[in-house]
Amino acid sequence: MSSEQPLPALHLHTYFRSSCAARLRIALNLKNLPYTTSYVNLLKGEQHSAEHKQLNPSGTVPVLVITSKDPNGAETSFSIGQSIAALEYLEEITANTTDNLNLLPPVTDVKTRAQIRTLVQIMASDIQPVTNLRIQKRVSALGADNTAWARELMQDGFRALETVLKDTAGEYCVGDGLSLADVCLVPAVWAALRIGVELREYPVLERVWGRLEELEAVKKAHWKRQGDTPEELRG
Repeated sequence: MSSEQPLPALHLHTYFRSSCAARLRIALNLKNLPYTTSYVNLLKGEQHSAEHKQLNPSGTVPVLVITSKDPNGAETSFSIGQSIAALEYLEEITANTTDNLNLLPPVTDVKTRAQIRTLVQIMASDIQPVTNLRIQKRVSALGADNTAWARELMQDGFRALETVLKDTAGEYCVGDGLSLADVCLVPAVWAALRIGVELREYPVLERVWGRLEELEAVKKAHWKRQGDTPEELRG
């Protein structure tokens, strides 16, 4: 999509404590993309409603709904119910614009793109799923300590992250530029801190995360500052 074409309207279905939804909030803020929001209360099971499952059959958040107009003014919409796919979509629609931050390097820089995607997949595939509410409930139903179980598996994932980051990190996860890896790292750390993971065991990761926490786009996306954050959890 060229900079001369208007960008589509973006609407995010989110939940304040969802790590996957936070990825989208951070990316949208970093890229300075306007969007509207609907809140889906996971604890009340709103993700399982027929209306929500029409948008995302998986019954999860986030869902990014994209609405465009054709040359005749007719609107068409579609939804993306997976956060990494939505992040990649945002990269593609802003790739040729001059006023939106790129979170992937040019396609010719295949090594750096692969490094970023490797980190993203460690977080999306190895770390985040163990904190998913649906998984947590099933582990608890088996009689296990779901928090201890998640903490142990997250520590495994963080050790892998730390090893890769020792080779790739500069100011941020991969070199000195912000990337999709940074967008995914922040919510992973937020989730880890809530269940007692000690960051001092991962000094490179902790350093990068500390730098990211200072960004206004990240502060704005924090789970304590969302419209659906309960009053007692705000800060």
